[in-house]
Amino acid sequence: MKIILVILLSLIVHANTKQDMLKLYKNKNYKQACDIGFDNFKINKHDENFVSLYAFSCLKSDYIDRLALPLTTLKFSHEARANSAYFSVILMQKRLLYHAMLDGYNLTSLNLPTTDYILSKVFDAYAKLDNNDKRDFYIFKDKDIKNISYKLFLDKNKKLNKIIIEKYYNKRLIQTHTYW
Repeated sequence: MKIILVILLSLIVHANTKQDMLKLYKNKNYKQACDIGFDNFKINKHDENFVSLYAFSCLKSDYIDRLALPLTTLKFSHEARANSAYFSVILMQKRLLYHAMLDGYNLTSLNLPTTDYILSKVFDAYAKLDNNDKRDFYIFKDKDIKNISYKLFLDKNKKLNKIIIEKYYNKRLIQTHTYW
């Protein structure tokens, strides 16, 4: 009898956790949803809806490195595999862009898939630059939206350098994304 009660309680907690995350996600509290997903990943790793919600929350809160765990578990349904591929592309682009900006790795010879995510747009633009075109910052125009542009630069720090992407609408800053 105790075992059945424990199972029922864990199912109720699991359902509440996912509902809480979904509510946070819908209210654009992505960081909080990502943190809850991270804390509860181990017990929910076989629930692909939970894992996808967790991963999209982390993506929207710029915790791209947290996408590594969902990549390994999203494999049993068509939608899960598509999500996994999407997250994989973004994670790879972040790592390659970081490598290119810090270490001078040449991206021009790469022909990679892309996404509509801001990091992908900036990665694609940066990859087209001449490898000798070293600057303190780069400005890229969005190829799809006329009034949108992006500023890419490194925030150099003793402990950890960070990639900063600022998104502008008509030259007015509207978003800042930080990646490390």
